[in-house]
Amino acid sequence: MTSFSDLGLSAKVLTAVTEAGYSEPTPIQAGAIPHALNRRDVCGIAQTGTGKTASFVLPMLTLLERGRARARMPRTLILEPTRELATQVAENFEKYGVNHKLNVALLIGGVSFEEQDRKLERGADVLICTPGRLLDHSERGKLLMTGVEIFVIDEADRMLDMGFIPDIERIAKLIPFTRQTLFFSATMPPEIQKLADRFLQNPERIEVAPPSSTALTVEQKLIATKSKDYEKRAALRKVIDSEKNELKNAIVFCNRKKSVADLLRSLQRHEYAAGALHGDMDQHSRTTILQNFRDGKLPILVASDVAARGLDIPDVSHVFNFDVPIHAEDYVHRIGRTGRAGRKGKAYTLVTPKDTKHLDAIEKLIDRKIDWLDGDLSSLGAEEETEEKSSGRGRRGRSAGSKASGTTKKAEAAPDNAKLEKPAEQPATSSGQNTKSKPANDDRRRSRRKDRDDEPTPVGFGDDIPAFMLVAAKG
Repeated sequence: MTSFSDLGLSAKVLTAVTEAGYSEPTPIQAGAIPHALNRRDVCGIAQTGTGKTASFVLPMLTLLERGRARARMPRTLILEPTRELATQVAENFEKYGVNHKLNVALLIGGVSFEEQDRKLERGADVLICTPGRLLDHSERGKLLMTGVEIFVIDEADRMLDMGFIPDIERIAKLIPFTRQTLFFSATMPPEIQKLADRFLQNPERIEVAPPSSTALTVEQKLIATKSKDYEKRAALRKVIDSEKNELKNAIVFCNRKKSVADLLRSLQRHEYAAGALHGDMDQHSRTTILQNFRDGKLPILVASDVAARGLDIPDVSHVFNFDVPIHAEDYVHRIGRTGRAGRKGKAYTLVTPKDTKHLDAIEKLIDRKIDWLDGDLSSLGAEEETEEKSSGRGRRGRSAGSKASGTTKKAEAAPDNAKLEKPAEQPATSSGQNTKSKPANDDRRRSRRKDRDDEPTPVGFGDDIPAFMLVAAKG
């Protein structure tokens, strides 16, 4: 059995690893660390939750024990796709570099340039950043990249999804060609392989699991549900309640930021303790919500895919896909938030008849069929089709009625949309409460209109017809 002492790490690093409670490396760590210490380029492929971060942090700490950084000339560069991932890597350097005197600079959005400039002026042995903020500092003339010895591209497939590849190509031109490059990804689609071939020189390829595989410790289930949002929300609450004896904490993934806000408000209205995490939140709110989730103060975290990649949140018991991910690779990353480090986890995915194409792509990617919970979509097919036809006739009838009364459909919808759009983002603050005061009656009316989870939204006035409209017309 391989131990960390067999990998060639320095005594300082080994002491820190032991103090952190680790004795045996994971397969990706055992495969990548010796090659990284020998200054070889590395292409590491492993499913999420297998310890890829330590695969480059530990050898970097050992290699950086010699030498010293100069002002505005970082010695190493680590690129991460999101602020949360960058912050997490910085925390790893703090934990494993406790016996080192290295300057670690974190360049991410949501933090003032002045504070980051002061760190760069002191000299950064390790520079951890998101691509956009790095280029901002470089274009302002505050950063010189010619001293970079080690270049790390982490979560490369996520970089591709987020459109960062042109930025990475610009950054690569700013650093020396003779650098050492460490390249890590959970999946390896053809586009990422081409990227690796472009940046790596005769790399050692470390692949400890089939590309795009899911952990065997995660129990995966599909839940058939109708397409309407209120029906999906009801199905989600039902499965959450059914798992309450085993559910310690859970991440609920949505495809859109607006869906995150809408679902959060619905859960809170039904008295579930929940918080939200998505890309439009300011950095302080994102950090606070994430910390509250880690500390157990918020058992349910509703998130967009900003939380799907690489976030190390230990012992997440459940993952719920409220929306089937559009990109099949995102499914692997989402359910990888549970079942980490050999623990058991559960992943439930809500599937509507409109999601079959995306579901087929997921099952093709992971090369397995996912079992259904309580029946598949066949029981919903006829009923869903009937409802869609019925709702189509209803829409045509209402449209005709609007024209007859001289009121257009667009004019009717505009005021409601204007009022509903802003409050949808309000609950995503660190306290989970609205920060602006509004009339109580207005809030109650909006809540009834937007979050009617028990039944379809009433057509027209519903049962609340104004009295003046009931007065008989005078002949």
